[in-house]
Amino acid sequence: MKIWMSDTDTPTHRLVKLNGAEHSDFSYIGEFDDEKLKELLLKIQDDIDIEKNMKLINYYGYLNIFIIHKSK
Repeated sequence: MKIWMSDTDTPTHRLVKLNGAEHSDFSYIGEFDDEKLKELLLKIQDDIDIEKNMKLINYYGYLNIFIIHKSK
C-alpha cells in the first residue's frame, strides 16, 4: 500500500493522518507492506492497538491518530 502522511505536532497534542491515496497537503512516505506499516504505527505511538488500526487503514484507506501529550 502506498502511504501519504500529514503530521501536526503542537505543545498539547500530535495528529498523524495516514492516507492510501494522494492528498494535496500530505507527504508521500513510500510503499508499505503489513510488517513495515506495523513498524510505522509503533514509531508513531508505542502503545497503539496494532491489529485494530491495521484493519481500519486496510478497510477505509486512511487512518487518523490523535495523541495527547502527557504532562511531565
